[in-house]
Formats: sequence, C-alpha cells, structure tokens
Amino acid sequence: MFPKNAWYVACSANEIDDKPLGRKICGESLVLYRALGGKATALEDFCPHRGAPLSLGHVIEGKLVCGYHGLEMGCDGKTIAMPGQRVRGFPAIRNYPVIERYGFVWVWPGDAALADASKLHHLEWAESPEWAYGGGLFHINCDYRLMVDNLMDLTHETYVHSTSIGQKEIDETPTTTKVDGDTVVTSRFMENIQAPPFWRMALRGNHLADDVPVDRWQICRFTPPSHVMIEVGVAHAGKGGYNADPAHKVSSIVVDFITPETETSHWYFWGMARNFQPQDKALTATIREGQHKIFSEDLEMLESQQRNLLAHPTRNLLKLNIDSGGVQSRRVLDRLMAQEGIGAEGVTT
Repeated sequence: MFPKNAWYVACSANEIDDKPLGRKICGESLVLYRALGGKATALEDFCPHRGAPLSLGHVIEGKLVCGYHGLEMGCDGKTIAMPGQRVRGFPAIRNYPVIERYGFVWVWPGDAALADASKLHHLEWAESPEWAYGGGLFHINCDYRLMVDNLMDLTHETYVHSTSIGQKEIDETPTTTKVDGDTVVTSRFMENIQAPPFWRMALRGNHLADDVPVDRWQICRFTPPSHVMIEVGVAHAGKGGYNADPAHKVSSIVVDFITPETETSHWYFWGMARNFQPQDKALTATIREGQHKIFSEDLEMLESQQRNLLAHPTRNLLKLNIDSGGVQSRRVLDRLMAQEGIGAEGVTT
C-alpha cells in the first residue's frame, strides 16, 4: 500500500540522543540510534540472539546493546560481542540507509542498493536564516493516503477548522490541479476577503493591520512518496496577492511529512516554515500552538473516517472536482507501487 524505494522521515533529529528509538516505517520495525560520532543509524529492531526488540536496550560508546542479555550490535547490523559468549558468527540483521538533514532523520525502507541521496527533496527553507520553523508529531490511526487526500483538498477547512482557518470563500472559490511528472499541484486564490482568525494573528505578528480586506492563497504540492508542502498566506488586498511585496503580506509553507507505519496508521510530522519575523521565538510558539489545535481536529476526523471505511469496505465513495488533487496524487502512488511490483492490496507480485 506504500512505495518503499523512497526517503521517509523516520524521526526528528532530537528524538534520538542517548537512547534508542523504536519506530515502524512502511511495515518495517526499526531501531534508530546514534553510533560513534553521533551518526544516525537505523537497524532492524530484532536481536539475533532471542528476538528481543533492540529498541528496549541502550547505547554505550556508539554500540547498541540489547536490553535482554547484553548483546552488542554494530551499525552495520553485525554482532560485536556478548558477555562470556562467542557471537561474531551470528548472521547480521538488516541495516537501513539513513540521511540526517534539515533537522530530520530520513530512512529508505526499500532496496538498499537503490538508495540515492540525490532523491531526497531539497528544502530551501530549512537551510536559510531568513526562515523560521516550528512543528510537531502526531501518530494517526488511518491510511496515510487519507491524510494526503485531506491536505490536497482544503475545502474541509470551512467545516473542520471553522474557528481558525476556515471561511465560506474557500467553498466558493474553484481550484486548479496540474500534474508535472510525479508532482501534483492544486491551487486556490481568493481575493478581497476578510482574514480568518489564524491569519489575523499572523498579520499582527508581522506588524500589519488585521482588520482590512486581504487576498489569500493556498498552493498544495504533493511529491512522492507522501510529502505535501502547502504555500499559504494573505496580503493586504490590492497589493499583488501571492506576488505582493513582503511588506504587505504574511506567507508560509505548511510542512507535511506523512510516513506510513502500517496500512491503517502513519506518523505525521507537521509544521510551518515562515519567512517573516524569523527571529521572533514567541511568534513561532504561538503559530505552533495554533497549528497543533488545527491538526488535532484533522486527527479526530481522519481516524473516524478510517473506522467507517473499515466497517464498510465495499462501499464506493463519491469523487467531486474538489478531490482532483488527492485523486491525481493517488495515481502517482499507484504508478510507483506498480513499478515496485506492489499490487493494489499491498502485496508484492
């Protein structure tokens, strides 16, 4: 149900320090830890001695030590030592390609021979002092593709997020969807409207009037395996909208890294990168708090949706023009899974 030959966010860089972290990615149980020199490492979460999870162990001088009988593992998946035992002949466990970049640890859960660092998307905002970022992590019990659908169709904001970012003009404004190779872009531009509460707060944070008409934009960009970057913002009406001078607008990128755990659960790394007042830590905290509330509302809806779909597996769902971004994104995913020999039910053929 998910392509494996791709880079997924496994954790944020600060989630692994002196202790190992267990996490399931695309059906693979991994243990993440820091080897010698602080190198981020991912191994199969399985001790070759008795099958205990290595994530329940600890790290000593860059070596992963099983918490059951003290077996020491190297970052290549080979056994190193065990008190009073000869273990170097043990078969190696699987190690996974890892890249640490942009404040995240990325893992390639598929064929290690195909892992290519150049295929990791470049995130310009993560390397520039002109941008600030704040975010968090949710574990959500639903198919990761439901989250992709949710983020590629923001019409739901009017109803799910009515007190923060929703407004009737979202319903009233048509979207356009374009496909460029593996990238799907759905855009909506609204003119001469009132800013909803979240964006009024952002305008004040950039020392701009929040009680005047604005132009608002939403540009949702899906790139495989399951990343959605959404350019959002408002500008004082008549100042150029999306292309307005920074002195008249607030603009950000909603960052969504969606990492499948199982066929009905995923890890959702969310955040917002902004290029106004990047030094204002209090503003970063306020925006993060607002986003946490917004995404919590999504969580409840998506998990309830998944339960309904599991209870009615044969029901056909309606597809409307507002679903075009999600539909096209799923087509990209289906094509990539077919290339890997993964069938419609997630079975390798």
